Amino acid sequence: MTSEPYIEERPAVPYAAIRQDVTMDGLAEVADRIPEVFMWLSDRGARPAGAPFLRYVVIDMAGRTVVEAGVPVVEPVEGEGEVLAETLPAGRYATYTHVGPPDELVGVTAAMLGWGAREGLEWDMTATSEEERWACRLEIYRTDPSEQPDMDQWVTDLAFKLSRGA
Repeated sequence: MTSEPYIEERPAVPYAAIRQDVTMDGLAEVADRIPEVFMWLSDRGARPAGAPFLRYVVIDMAGRTVVEAGVPVVEPVEGEGEVLAETLPAGRYATYTHVGPPDELVGVTAAMLGWGAREGLEWDMTATSEEERWACRLEIYRTDPSEQPDMDQWVTDLAFKLSRGA
């Protein structure tokens, strides 16, 4: 990592998303559904309140991973069909801003988790031998690829919720 992660307080934020079970190889399939969420919001006259994100709910590197392709919204919206409407939890988050292509995010995530371990941070998650369940683990995509085609300039925030005791 070129800069250090930081701790921030984040408010609760309503959002709309599509949740999908995939293998780790299928993450792009979920990310490709973000435009569907924007269309769903547009059909209801709802306004996005920030950048789209992937929210990792359950991570099983060898099996099922549950991921949401979402968008924060100005006001809560009723979910229906494949789109769900929920709220990202408020709290303390470890956040890191990465500039570069998305394929670097696996390494950046590993470095961030290592930083958290060195700092003695506790993530708001539970782990078993098969999977991790996260209260909130986000990849927030700050760059619109249609406006910035150079992936080396893409900005992505990683924001992982910390446990209450952290």
